[in-house]
Amino acid sequence: MKFSEAWLREWVNPDITTAQLADQLTMAGLEVDSVEPAAPPFSGVVVGEVLSRAPHPDADKLSVCSVDIGGDASAPIVCGASNVAAGMKVAVATVGAKLPGDFKIKRAKLRGVESLGMICSAAELGLADSSDGILPLPADAPVGRDFRDYLVLDDPCIDVDLTPDRADCLSVAGIAREVGVLNRAEVCEPAIDPVTPVIDDVFDVGLDAPAACPRYLCRILRGIDATAETPDWMVEKLRRSGLRAISPVVDVTNYVLLELGQPMHGFDLTQLNGGIRVRMATNGETLTMLDGSDVTLRDDTLVIADHGKALAMAGIMGGAASGVTGATRDVLLESAFFSPLAIAGKARSYGLHTDSSHRFERGVDYALQRRAMERATALLLDIVGGRPGPINEVVADDELPTCTPVALRRTRIQRLLGVAIDDATVSDILARLGMQVSATDDGWQASAPSARFDIAIEADLIEEIGRVYGYANIPASLSSAPVSVAIRPEAAFSLDAAKRLLAQRGYQEAITYSFIAAEIAAVLTPGAEPIKLANPISADMSDMRASIWPGLIQTLGYNLARQQGRVKVFESGLTFIRRDGQIEQHAKLAGLVCGEADAEQWGLATRRADFYDIKADLESVLAQVADAAEFRFEAAEHAVLHPGQSARILRDGVPVGWIGLLHPAAQKALDLPGGVYLFEVDLVTLSTGGIPRFEALSKFPAIRRDFALVVDRDLPFQAVLDVVRDAAPDVVKDVQLFDVYTGNNIDSGLKSLALSLILQESSHTLTDAEVEQASAVVLQALADRLAAKLRE
Repeated sequence: MKFSEAWLREWVNPDITTAQLADQLTMAGLEVDSVEPAAPPFSGVVVGEVLSRAPHPDADKLSVCSVDIGGDASAPIVCGASNVAAGMKVAVATVGAKLPGDFKIKRAKLRGVESLGMICSAAELGLADSSDGILPLPADAPVGRDFRDYLVLDDPCIDVDLTPDRADCLSVAGIAREVGVLNRAEVCEPAIDPVTPVIDDVFDVGLDAPAACPRYLCRILRGIDATAETPDWMVEKLRRSGLRAISPVVDVTNYVLLELGQPMHGFDLTQLNGGIRVRMATNGETLTMLDGSDVTLRDDTLVIADHGKALAMAGIMGGAASGVTGATRDVLLESAFFSPLAIAGKARSYGLHTDSSHRFERGVDYALQRRAMERATALLLDIVGGRPGPINEVVADDELPTCTPVALRRTRIQRLLGVAIDDATVSDILARLGMQVSATDDGWQASAPSARFDIAIEADLIEEIGRVYGYANIPASLSSAPVSVAIRPEAAFSLDAAKRLLAQRGYQEAITYSFIAAEIAAVLTPGAEPIKLANPISADMSDMRASIWPGLIQTLGYNLARQQGRVKVFESGLTFIRRDGQIEQHAKLAGLVCGEADAEQWGLATRRADFYDIKADLESVLAQVADAAEFRFEAAEHAVLHPGQSARILRDGVPVGWIGLLHPAAQKALDLPGGVYLFEVDLVTLSTGGIPRFEALSKFPAIRRDFALVVDRDLPFQAVLDVVRDAAPDVVKDVQLFDVYTGNNIDSGLKSLALSLILQESSHTLTDAEVEQASAVVLQALADRLAAKLRE
């Protein structure tokens, strides 16, 4: 919400500076984003009057003007604008003036004619993005007065970033109420008297969707002056609030929106057929909007229609066919209350966002519509004239919001705020906030005003008391609440330790949204039933994620686009799946590796990261949980992983997660390079680990025996490892694979695995006979179960 401080001070004028006002609003929960002057810096510009205009003797498009700038003599100025004329009041940059962009005005000759200044356009003064000619000023503008002072262009424009629950402050009136409450200052609202109808014309209204629109008002205004222009004071107030002046009817409705917070709309009465119907759209119905875009409506969209067609998307934007134009003489003004739930998310779903939708989806005061209609009518009569008819108000009383009294306990105030506030202060604050307050035995009952949709429970009232009382007035104190220390089981898996370990191995932690685009979900979680958000932040955040991989892959794409070719990232978080109609949450840890295995340096040869790099990283994390022997990496197919480089991770036969290379089809669909490796494990299945046990070190030497075994080429090493661990006697402490060979002297269907057995006894040095016996047991088991043979 952007507004002019001068406009605000017309409503409420506390004795505080601009800086104090901004700080006060921020501390009250209305965060001030910026405070900027109404115009960029410039100097040396005064109000002038064009005394005469003559053609330039040597240039057809230039004219020579004599301009009174309040001095002893008029100044000759050469001007190229076509709209300059004798008798106009204009803004004149005198010699020595400095305009926005550090543009300095100097004495000059243009085509041989001396020019002592420049007649300025709004764009040249930074008051508009573009201009068709010079800026005309009112006829009563005082000649010679500093232009900046005349238009009060040092007026600070304050931009407030409001949270969605404070829609009541999306207007000058709402901000003024807040400032009045905070400073105990009187709020001087403009007098809004009912306009007396001059004609009896009434336009019929039917509420076909009363739950979405329980109140609708309209009024006919006939015979307006189409040649009238919006007064400068209104144009300037709109500009300082970030809106561009368009035409008197549109400008007045925008002005009322900014002043009171009620969005309004004007229809060209001659384009309407029969009467107004507030109804839901039919599927496939089309509408051309005021911005020229064509939309195909859905049946969940509320529209304003006549008896033949849709005219506007209710609370969002009007249609081009029924909009007010320069030829409009008869207008139908609309002022309505639309339920926030009926409007929320609709504008975004059509790729739109307007000042009206911004307010209606957050909640507009449901008692404001008649007041806004009277204000807009009075302003229009002053500007464009016309003959007003009576207001036609149609209300579905049962569908209007109701103000439910909220109980407030004085003991609860002290408990939540940590400070005792006396009853008189509490009552005063609630009354200043416009609430109806009555005392009870243990506190108060308060009913919020119709503009405050955010007051529903006791905590809401206490929040209001706290911010008006002043958070700075609440003393800081240490909590006296009992503190209990959670006892963490020794065998529990530590996610923090896992994160530190991955960071030590070169990973960086990523934090991504739990919402992903439907297209990415279809590629990376094809087997999961989509969980759609009812009101997504944007179109590319429409689905809840069923895996952490989409966020990591988007992070990879972001880095690759910025020439970061080596990426190692991990993330922990919740994933969401629908099972038996219920949504379940699962905590997971996932990682991604792409690019070089190691950072570039002189001591290591450059190579791409592969499956075994990411597998080693994951094994280091799993080693925190339990003995590595509890985990198995079993070759299996996953829809998103390469069928030749993917594995299911098991713990004692229970699936834990997946690891592998991104499938080429997914890689192509996501426009990624090759070599993207991923893992994802379920943290619940890892939550309980093993407790480390002490085992005394043997004082006797270990003995190593190496064997080269010829086995089937497709046999995984895990199968060999399982047999060795199962058959080996206790003296075999470890088994290591140190070479895999295929090639000369090995049949094409076979491969050679070079193993090391590490043997050791805790009571004595092993003899050759003991070593040979243990080795024979292992080799025989491998031969019997896997048909393994010693390589010759």
